[in-house]
Amino acid sequence: MTAQQNTSLASFTGDANPYGGGDPYADYRTADLPFTQYANLADRQLGAGVVAANDEFFAQRENLLVPEPAEFDPEHFGHKGKVMDGWETRRRRGASAEQPWPTEEDHDWALIRLGAPGVIRGIVVDTAHFRGNYPQAVSVEGASVTGSPSPEELLADDVKWTTLVPRTPVGGHAANGFAVSTEQRFTHLRLKQHPDGGIARLRVHGEVVPDPAWLTALGTFDVVALENGGQVEDASNLFYSPATNTIQPGRSRKMDDGWETRRRRDRGNDWIQYRLVDRSQIRAVEIDTAYLKGNSAGWASVSVKDGEEGEWREVLPRTRMQPDTNHRFVLPEGAVGTHARVDIFPDGGISRLRLFGTLTEDGAAHLAARHQELGG
Repeated sequence: MTAQQNTSLASFTGDANPYGGGDPYADYRTADLPFTQYANLADRQLGAGVVAANDEFFAQRENLLVPEPAEFDPEHFGHKGKVMDGWETRRRRGASAEQPWPTEEDHDWALIRLGAPGVIRGIVVDTAHFRGNYPQAVSVEGASVTGSPSPEELLADDVKWTTLVPRTPVGGHAANGFAVSTEQRFTHLRLKQHPDGGIARLRVHGEVVPDPAWLTALGTFDVVALENGGQVEDASNLFYSPATNTIQPGRSRKMDDGWETRRRRDRGNDWIQYRLVDRSQIRAVEIDTAYLKGNSAGWASVSVKDGEEGEWREVLPRTRMQPDTNHRFVLPEGAVGTHARVDIFPDGGISRLRLFGTLTEDGAAHLAARHQELGG
């Protein structure tokens, strides 16, 4: 069986072939999923977690959110059976010898706290390496719950769960993708597998919708940070790593935790364009090249524009970058805008960009209105 690639959302059903040796991903079924342009709201780096599951007999629920692709070791067995890199439950059984099969309603579930609440654009339920032990079908529900609820509070009768992915058959050893069109802000998901089985990874792609009250209380904050609602709109080159890494929380801890481009052989330069959380006044800039030692950007500049049709205005002129260094700049005057752009010369990479400032009065009002509109 060969790898299956499609340009639209594909529907995978049925078993994959038993593992026959060699590259275990050689017959992995996947597709071009357009919603993966959005950030993964279930990223552990943002603070996501699998807070509970009804069963994890064969493999732990926490594996669902591991950032790396699932691994497969054909010879790795434990006391409970084959050790799988995912979340795997025991086989369900019926009530009696006369009815040994699970009922239509039987299912296993896991509760996921999103790292950043937001609007979900698509979900990937990845069954990599689960070739004959994947669920027959999956479904996903979302809820919006304030604070830090316990599993018991999430499962209470007064919590409203909205169906994001109806019960749908899935395939084994496949990236099962589902587009979501619900315009609502969610904080938690409930993933169900019917009736049992294993899922390797869960990815939840969407747009962060921050709490305006929290940002107001912070005062000055990073107006381009992913966790605060900033996002990457476009980039010149994504050869080695995604541009979204530059607005992830914390400092980079290894080279591929930043943004690095291929080597240029022309007279151009590379860049990333961002959309800020909302209209803001930027007062300070940080450009970090942590772990980029022989391949950091040579120089960098930052520009801001106000509105989709606004003109780009340079607020940090082209400045020499040092390898593996955090560079800090206080702007001589506040720069108001809705979008930002970092240009690096001629190529290379940066690990993080921080733009510290405050929401403008109209930016704060617009953000609060959107938060309310989306049920926040």
